[in-house]
Amino acid sequence: MLVTRCSNNFGPYQFPEKLIPLFTTNLLDGHKVPLYGDGGNVRDWIHVHDHNTAAELVLRKGNVGEIYNIGAGNEVTNKEITYRLLELTGRDESFITPVADRLGHDRRYSITHDKVTALGWKTEHNLVDGLAETVEWYRNNRAWWEPLKARAAF
Repeated sequence: MLVTRCSNNFGPYQFPEKLIPLFTTNLLDGHKVPLYGDGGNVRDWIHVHDHNTAAELVLRKGNVGEIYNIGAGNEVTNKEITYRLLELTGRDESFITPVADRLGHDRRYSITHDKVTALGWKTEHNLVDGLAETVEWYRNNRAWWEPLKARAAF
């Protein structure tokens, strides 16, 4: 048995309830986005393609019984992600709605991905370019995400 654990994924086709697709689609539609607390919660973001290539490598080369963390080392605050998405969608700070932080909201998610790197894996997508590609994908694929948001009432 092999086990993988990953950090926060982002990329095309992500259901619009998660931070990056929710904020992206809201901003593209001219709606505000919620920023919890001071926005200082830190997450490591990995492009879904990089996650998939790492998992596939673990299947091929991993040692049975091992646990492999899959992350990209892109630790940034939710505030930084929010401002980057504002920039990529042509919106300004007025599109942020400050909200109280969730009770028990983890301040930081951090993992080491040394084991999967030792198998020869490395990321192909940096965060800046990956976010730009992701925003462009949502911009060009409204027919995919608009019905999902309408049904889920996000």
